[in-house]
Amino acid sequence: MEKPLPWGYRWRSSRTFIIFTVTVALFAETFLYGFLVPILSYMIEVRLRIDPSETQRYMTTLLSLHGFLGIVAAPIIAHFADQTPNRKIPLLVALAGCFVGTGLVASTYSVAALFVGRVMQAIAGCAAWVVGHAMLTDHIDADNLGKALGLAMTVVTAGIISGPTVAGAMLELFGYWSAWSVPLIVLAVDIVARLIMLEPGDRSVPKNDETTGLLQSTDSPDATPEAATNGDSGTSRRHFYQIMLSDPRVVAGLANTLLMSSIFSGFEATLPLHLRAVFHWGSLATGLMFFCLQIPSFFLSAATGWMRDRQGLRTPTALGWFVLAPLLWLLGVPGDDHFPWAGADTHGPALFTTTMFGFGLVSMLVRGAGSLQVTWVVKEKQRQNPQIFGPHGGSSRSFSMVEMAFGTGSMLGPLVAGSLSETVGYYATTSFFAFLCLVLAGVTYKYYDTKPARPVNSVPPASPEEA
Repeated sequence: MEKPLPWGYRWRSSRTFIIFTVTVALFAETFLYGFLVPILSYMIEVRLRIDPSETQRYMTTLLSLHGFLGIVAAPIIAHFADQTPNRKIPLLVALAGCFVGTGLVASTYSVAALFVGRVMQAIAGCAAWVVGHAMLTDHIDADNLGKALGLAMTVVTAGIISGPTVAGAMLELFGYWSAWSVPLIVLAVDIVARLIMLEPGDRSVPKNDETTGLLQSTDSPDATPEAATNGDSGTSRRHFYQIMLSDPRVVAGLANTLLMSSIFSGFEATLPLHLRAVFHWGSLATGLMFFCLQIPSFFLSAATGWMRDRQGLRTPTALGWFVLAPLLWLLGVPGDDHFPWAGADTHGPALFTTTMFGFGLVSMLVRGAGSLQVTWVVKEKQRQNPQIFGPHGGSSRSFSMVEMAFGTGSMLGPLVAGSLSETVGYYATTSFFAFLCLVLAGVTYKYYDTKPARPVNSVPPASPEEA
């Protein structure tokens, strides 16, 4: 006797709803990470009653901890995620962990509890990021991956933008607990969406042509039977990271993610105190600076992904890194004694705000490029040998590598930027990162792909709905 269909199984297991729930999870994770930035100094100085001279050190440590835990947790999470075809439960557990950790961080009156809550947030957020991205790439073919990830990144960017902006505004206008109620509500909504979702492969969802046709990866039909039998697949599965890291395209992609993460996390660790010292700006003005940094991504992520699918990654990404170098240098000019014309009472605020917006605009050429580069390589290798990374593929492990690079940047960014800012000043800090941008521009142009490798006799989808 055929098992009856679950309530609403068509839309609950549709690709549209799955992508929606995944992007909401990514939104929640990025919203939560950015939310803490403008409110953290208040928590340290007012709620924990720590001397303001220690604020930078605590901010650097707490933000770096998030990156360190991502490095440690990502490969472990990815290993188990790639052992199961159903990723709904890992996502649900990740969201629950974020909720508990956030409640602990918000309610704490002790340093120890603050760090414990931050640990929970970091590990759970890493799980949501790795598993969520793996779900997206599992259901989208390489030719349309840039566009799909670009659309998802639009929602993610909304979290990045709104996190610090909402935190700064809510804290200043309505108070501490009104501010923290926002991320807790966002997480609760996402947990409900995760409970409703039915992923294909779920035992409660009957197999049918409509569901499998929508969600089946388009890489599989392109693979030949011979490819599946080439090589020792067991050995390949055991050496996933060796296979990937021996490819210079992957290393270049991870370097892209690492430096971009270092720069943005460096901003998060140093901007609040730098702007307070130079321009005497509070949490609301600081949140608006992060808004200027992120707003171009909200409008241009999808267009950037579409361009990458058609024009490739090499030239746009290399150009982006090259142009970011002088912009980073300019960010260090306002408030520096060597440039009196850019002081707080002259042109400094206007120059800083304009440069932040320009940085956010140009960074669209490099943001997400490393992740897409790694994904293209994984799909190419699986196309050549479908069993090279195991029966469920290597999507989670590939994104664990990206997450590890991101986590390394999130750890190094606050450490390097915070230390340099305290010892040699903000101008020298931005100049150092500008030099790294120039170096990576050359590396990118040498090793990045122009376009994703496509299988022989492949036919592009007729419409986005068939992608």
